[in-house]
Amino acid sequence: MSELSWNRYGKSRIRLVKVRRPAPDDRGGRHEVADLTVDVQLEGAFAPVYIDGDNQGCLATDTMKNTVYAFARHDPLDKVEPFVIRLAAHFAAKPLVEGVRISVAEHRWEPIPVGGQPHPHAFAQPGGEQWITVVTHDASGSRIASGLTNLVVLKTADSAFAGFPRDQLTTLPETGDRVLATSITASWTYGFDAVPAETAEQSFLGAPAVTGGYDFSSARERIRRALLETFAAHDSRSVQHTLYAMGDAALAACADILDVTLTLPNRHHLLVDLAPFGLDNPNMVFVPTDQPFGLIEATIRR
Repeated sequence: MSELSWNRYGKSRIRLVKVRRPAPDDRGGRHEVADLTVDVQLEGAFAPVYIDGDNQGCLATDTMKNTVYAFARHDPLDKVEPFVIRLAAHFAAKPLVEGVRISVAEHRWEPIPVGGQPHPHAFAQPGGEQWITVVTHDASGSRIASGLTNLVVLKTADSAFAGFPRDQLTTLPETGDRVLATSITASWTYGFDAVPAETAEQSFLGAPAVTGGYDFSSARERIRRALLETFAAHDSRSVQHTLYAMGDAALAACADILDVTLTLPNRHHLLVDLAPFGLDNPNMVFVPTDQPFGLIEATIRR
């Protein structure tokens, strides 16, 4: 005779982004972003669910997810702990529940500095960014391509997508106000040789290379700043529109590069439909999705 000695179930990796917006009459007010990954787990007298297939006391995990979004609508989410305490108390009051475990990972966003001041509604996510360098060498010389990857950015205003063609398979609604988020990968090519082909051996033996005194760090910082400031300030009609503006700004920021290639995956943020729960959603509660995603790429040259 077997017995159920322990059980637990729930909903994992509930992705939630809430934008805290200023009052409508506060045009200069700052937006704030709460970006959370929430795990909800319940323990209790659920043996009939497992053994007999009796679901009368089984709270659907989809309901757990919806509860997180509904609570996020009215919770300020300026502190995570009170939000989690409220959620736990709600689930603990459900039939058969004897224990609740909710874990939350908070993903930080920092305002992008523009002109020395934090932008009111454009953010960058610290951590994860990598700087990249590629040197190619052949008979014509050695070339340098530098760049960065996994620079995650998000803006909560000044982004739209409308006027695109529609057919019988088009379901995407037009919008004049959406969350725009992406992970920037940028690569640029310098307009000079790292080491001229005819002096490569001399340079290897200790002769100074033509680029020996070039300040690559300063160039990278200027380009990076141009990419971020343009992303933040650009009135975007599409990801493509913003990509071109970012590339154009990068070329203007560093006269020594010939081109810049940008890869911008569109990290979609979908507005959660709270109407089934009797709640409105004035562009506040979103679910970020990982797959599928739009992928926009282009090279901008002088």
